[in-house]
Amino acid sequence: MRVFFTGGSGKAGKHAIAYLQGQGHHVVNADLTPSGLAVPELLIDLCDAGQVIGAMSQFVDFYQLDTGDGVPKYDAVVHFAAVPRVMIGTDGECFRQNTLTTYNVIEAAVKLGIPKVIFASSETTYGVCFADGEVKPQYIPIDEDHPTVPHDSYAMSKVCNEVTAKSFHARTGIDIYGLRINHVTEPHEYAENFPAYMDDPACRRRNIFAYIDARDLGHMVDCCLKTDGLGYQVFNVSNSDASVGISSDEVVARFYQGVPVKRQMRPDETFYANDKAKQMVGFAPKHSWRDVLG
Repeated sequence: MRVFFTGGSGKAGKHAIAYLQGQGHHVVNADLTPSGLAVPELLIDLCDAGQVIGAMSQFVDFYQLDTGDGVPKYDAVVHFAAVPRVMIGTDGECFRQNTLTTYNVIEAAVKLGIPKVIFASSETTYGVCFADGEVKPQYIPIDEDHPTVPHDSYAMSKVCNEVTAKSFHARTGIDIYGLRINHVTEPHEYAENFPAYMDDPACRRRNIFAYIDARDLGHMVDCCLKTDGLGYQVFNVSNSDASVGISSDEVVARFYQGVPVKRQMRPDETFYANDKAKQMVGFAPKHSWRDVLG
């Protein structure tokens, strides 16, 4: 497939693009800065609607001029570009950029007749990650039906983006899939960061004791590209095991006392349920910190 990818210069985007290229997709990266990947790139400001629709409807490489068939069309758009969290700039600017870029990207895709959009939402939508103080889930494991009532501008922007996507689907009928991505972990970070998680599981509370390997995130995007006809959907994206060494029962006893447990959980199961992604698009994460740390 021919994929217009925004935010491919970021942490998650680089790995996702590399995975998609490995699956044979032709990817074009649109970002403010170069990615360093072997991929055609357009350096644009996604807050500018004219630049967005222009980038999606122009040549991106010299070889495309040789056929004489005009600008080739994209099969899908993957939108990962965003201010990645709060406390980088102002809260208002985080909200402005994240919501405006998402609107511009989906609007351009719709106007150009691109039949599928996959966009990055977030674990933060559930209101736990960036809460002032401790906010516990209403139940565990958290699935896509859990309420999304965040307290911070980043998570607010992601919830707003989900409503924007759902509205565009309602008007046009195209497939729009939102990925509520958990804490993205690169392969080298297992040895660097996870020993501290073993020593102090409490430091993983805000991430709901979960994570997603960057390579498995690329796999999830590929699964969504290959699955048509679902309309508007949101999916939790996580690995199937928790990011701490203690058992599920110990996590519940230490951190989730009084929180309803919806079903019996495996001893090492994630508290950020990914069942929907497995069932609907064939998501099958393969990587785990346990492969590195034992």
